[in-house]
Amino acid sequence: MTVSPSSATGAGSSGITGWRDYGEPRLPAPLAAALEAFAEHGYHGTSVRDIAARANLSVPGLYHHYPSKQSLLQGLLELTMTDLLARSEQAISEAGAEPVAQFDAVVESLLRFHMYRKEQAFVGSTEIRSIDDRYRDEYIGYRDRQQYMVDDIVLAGADAGVFTTRFPKDASRAVTTMCVGVSTWYNVDGELGADELISRYLQLARDTVGYAG
Repeated sequence: MTVSPSSATGAGSSGITGWRDYGEPRLPAPLAAALEAFAEHGYHGTSVRDIAARANLSVPGLYHHYPSKQSLLQGLLELTMTDLLARSEQAISEAGAEPVAQFDAVVESLLRFHMYRKEQAFVGSTEIRSIDDRYRDEYIGYRDRQQYMVDDIVLAGADAGVFTTRFPKDASRAVTTMCVGVSTWYNVDGELGADELISRYLQLARDTVGYAG
C-alpha cells in the first residue's frame, strides 16, 4: 500500500517556504519513529513493535494510520522525494534562465538536502532494495525525475558551450552521486560548516562539467 503525503497524519515536508530553509523534518509521528528505527537498524532489522513504541502508540494504534511496515517505508520515501523535488524545482526556477546559474542552484539544493535531511536521504538510498515491487517503479520515477533535472541543465550548458565536458550525461550523474554521498558522512555540528562545504563542492561540480568561467 502506498501512503501519499496528503493521506499521512500531520503536515508533509514538501510545504516549503524557501528551498534553503531547513528546520526539523515535519513528519507524522509514526514516520518519524520509522525513520529513526530504519536509520539505526535497517528496514529488515526493525519491528513494527519497535516503531510503535518509539511513536508512543500501541501496535493496533500504529496500524490505524499505517497498515504495515511496508506502508511506513513507502510513506516516508514519498515525503522525502516530494520535499527534495519541490526544493530542486524552486531552486532552478529562482535561478533564472542561464545554465550556470541553474546548475549552481540545483547542486546547492541537492547538497543542502543531503546535509539537513541526511537520515531520510540515507534510508532512501539504502532501502530501495526493501521496497515492494508495486511501489518500486514509482519511487524510481521520482529519483529519475531529480536526475533528469540535472541532466537537462548540464546538456543545455554543453550545447551552449559553457560546459566543456565531452561526456555531459556522465558528468551529470557524477555530480549527483557526489551530492548524494554527503548524507553518509556530513555532520552539521562538525568542523566543516555548511556554507564552506557548499563552496568547495560547487567548485568540484563545476570542474566536473568543465566550467571555467
